[in-house]
Amino acid sequence: MKLTENAKAYLNRLFPDCGDTFAETDPEFAELFGNFAFDEVVNSDDLSEKTRFLAILAALIGCQGVDAFRAMLPAALNAGVTPVAAKETVYQATAYLGIGRVYPFLRAANEVFAARGIALPLEGQADAGAQDRLAAGERTQIAIFGEGMRGFAEKGKENGPVNKWLVDNCFGDYYTRGGLDLCSREMITFCFLAAQGGCEPQLTSHAAANMRIGNGREFLVKVVLQCLPYIGYPRSLNALRCVNEAAKQ
Repeated sequence: MKLTENAKAYLNRLFPDCGDTFAETDPEFAELFGNFAFDEVVNSDDLSEKTRFLAILAALIGCQGVDAFRAMLPAALNAGVTPVAAKETVYQATAYLGIGRVYPFLRAANEVFAARGIALPLEGQADAGAQDRLAAGERTQIAIFGEGMRGFAEKGKENGPVNKWLVDNCFGDYYTRGGLDLCSREMITFCFLAAQGGCEPQLTSHAAANMRIGNGREFLVKVVLQCLPYIGYPRSLNALRCVNEAAKQ
């Protein structure tokens, strides 16, 4: 297998215990993907390794790549992603994909942690309680999307309590937790939506929200490009279109 020196160095640093057999069974593919993903792509920008791997983990959850997630999580930990940050990424995905699609990733993360001797459960990160989750969720929504979100829980009651649940569950239960700052949480949400596809209105909205809190257009483009080897060109191009639409707004 003719990996570039950059790809070899990257793999040796972040995947020292990789037991992947593709080099033996599919050497040409291993060369093509390895040189692209682990040299050309990772050396295309100045994102930190932690940011890169948080985005990749979120994208793999979004596209349901559980086997790749299991392979990439040890590298993410080697790159400086804390166990708490990795687990919080899995937890928050539940609000955007549902437990039916997140359950396998929760099990995969626990298996990887157990293999590395990371004691479970991890330290609790809950901040908002039953009495203040609605108020905390509204504060978080306003911080991300602006004053237009004030009173959102009381709107759209013809659809039942879904708006209230968005405030107290999605934002109050998940976004207020520790382990990840608000910019990181909004970035991984962008990756969940980009990777699963079919969520372009929400993706555009969250691209704009990212820009509003400091994750600018150039940053989001870099994030999409780092996820491209894991989610493919169609969804990456859709995500870039949504970023550009949000920037025009």
